[in-house]
Amino acid sequence: MNLANDKDIVKEYFNSTGFDRWQRIYGDGKVNKVQLDIRTGHQQTVDTVLQWLQADGNLRGLSVCDAGCGVGSLSIPLAEAGAIVCASDISEKMVAEAYDRATVAPGKLYNVSFTAQDLEALSGNFHTVICLDVLIHYPQDKAASMIAHLSSIAQSRLILSFAPKTLALTVLKKIGEFFPGPSKTTRAYQHREADIIKILENNGFVVNRTAMTSTSFYYSRLLEAVRK
Repeated sequence: MNLANDKDIVKEYFNSTGFDRWQRIYGDGKVNKVQLDIRTGHQQTVDTVLQWLQADGNLRGLSVCDAGCGVGSLSIPLAEAGAIVCASDISEKMVAEAYDRATVAPGKLYNVSFTAQDLEALSGNFHTVICLDVLIHYPQDKAASMIAHLSSIAQSRLILSFAPKTLALTVLKKIGEFFPGPSKTTRAYQHREADIIKILENNGFVVNRTAMTSTSFYYSRLLEAVRK
């Protein structure tokens, strides 16, 4: 399956059955145990990014691109902290949900904008570009070009998360493929950390901070890379 087909499938999924599923997971309503575990893991990743940015002490007024923003789990708290946020997602329904959540957030968030577009279509220049839980939709041979594009619009920092490719997680993924369901509509790609670091280095970045989120059903490696 080529990238174009993968992207079409991802877009269709998150504008239909996938939207309903992930809206619940990223919300605060009642979900099953697996969905709650994924919600917890994703929130831990978001919280780590927020802690990193807040620790730097320059978040207010900082230009940030949230590439693959989903329902705004990161974009909204960043805007509430004073960052100037440009958020995008391939799914129109996800972007609409993010916008709705932003409008009911405490205070009026004039410093966040939401658009529906592919990552490859993003343009502009931002101090920090963040892309969480999106690389899982990109095969290894396409991840390099996507990261290169994100690097081109990041002035100082690029923060990525990805599903790490390890023997244990590969086995778990294979077992999961025996159980069909709506969550299997899109492919889930794992990536070797060394490969991601090499791609970042090729684009002029060096890894500064790392973190790992690991729950029963959610595994995400987080890298913060800064320009050399």
